[in-house]
Amino acid sequence: MKFEKKAVIFDLDGVICFTDKYHYQAWKALADRLGIYFDEKINDRLRGVSRMASLEIILERATETYTEEQKEAFATEKNDTYRDLLKNMSPADLTDEVKDTLNELRNRGYKLSIGSSSKNTKFILGQLGLGDFFDAIADGTDITHSKPDPEVFLKSAAKIGIDPADCAVVEDAKAGIEAAKAGGMTALALFGDAKGCGMEDYDLTSFSDLLNIL
Repeated sequence: MKFEKKAVIFDLDGVICFTDKYHYQAWKALADRLGIYFDEKINDRLRGVSRMASLEIILERATETYTEEQKEAFATEKNDTYRDLLKNMSPADLTDEVKDTLNELRNRGYKLSIGSSSKNTKFILGQLGLGDFFDAIADGTDITHSKPDPEVFLKSAAKIGIDPADCAVVEDAKAGIEAAKAGGMTALALFGDAKGCGMEDYDLTSFSDLLNIL
């Protein structure tokens, strides 16, 4: 199967790079401090979900009730820990496969953008040496609704001036696939619970498989 598209919109975490371990470590540190049980299975529920929505999932097991002010402080604490961990990232964390595929897509004339719920998107891209690579970035600082709402992908498409129907979205999360389809885009599943979720248009075998289907 081949798709004729003009642009490719990428999720960041789990697609371009892998920061899952840092998210897990940061949430785990907060949960442990609050005495709340947290494991990798719970962490899987946080894929593609905003920071505050992720916090609410973690607090489902809390024995105390917290104010909105306290929740904001918890979210800030987690993000500070996460950003400290991200300082360990470098261009070496970008695989040759991802780098070569992105460059080839650019050479073929595709518009390339990021659609991520993370508010740390630009910081992470900078750490990877991709700060100025993409034609546009839509992230958690641009949206009020996280995936599966299509807002971040629609804003990404608008920033590059391409109709949603002419965009392919690469996602590793089921929520991201739902968001892409809700936005009228072609949804390509790579890794995670996106693959085999039943809503994707295509399951990628690897990142470079994009070159075979676009």
